[in-house]
Amino acid sequence: MEYTPEMKNRLKRLEGQVRGVIRMMEEEKHCKDVVTQLSAVRSAVDRAMGYIVAKNLETCIREAADEGKNAEIAIQEAVNMIVKSR
Repeated sequence: MEYTPEMKNRLKRLEGQVRGVIRMMEEEKHCKDVVTQLSAVRSAVDRAMGYIVAKNLETCIREAADEGKNAEIAIQEAVNMIVKSR
């Protein structure tokens, strides 16, 4: 799997969000605000995982088609990755 600059940039943004949450804690911000930001981080992680799984699935389906194989196995693996992430 090739991890594109876009994928890496998504994770770098997440890293910045987590640093922001830590800073909020150090500044003793209200719990509600910290939890709100943590929720945003969780959503961003979910979106990043979905994006990576989708791109991987796309690549696997193309490779299967090029090789004249059935893509069902790749699709099932992608579904399993998504289910396990929940």
